[in-house]
Amino acid sequence: MADTLERTDEDTDLRTVVEPDRPWITLVWNDPVNEMTYVAWVFKSYFGFSPAEARKRMLQVHNDGKAVVATGSREEMERHVYAMHGYGLWATLQKDDE
Repeated sequence: MADTLERTDEDTDLRTVVEPDRPWITLVWNDPVNEMTYVAWVFKSYFGFSPAEARKRMLQVHNDGKAVVATGSREEMERHVYAMHGYGLWATLQKDDE
């Protein structure tokens, strides 16, 4: 017990590495069911994208197989994924790699 009372600052590593918390992203994936016009409509309606932005992201889904449609906290991205599922779109969330 006496040993714990005699601790000094030298016994404790005060250096801390703090890495910024990377945001989470919502990905919408290409599927064989939904038409491109519907996907663009969902992006405009739900996310409030302009028609040009909604079309751009819809084309990313169509041509690249997926598109990032939102970035933020995990809880926000979970809500977006749930909403996309409600629209019948395939969506997932993950930590942002960048």
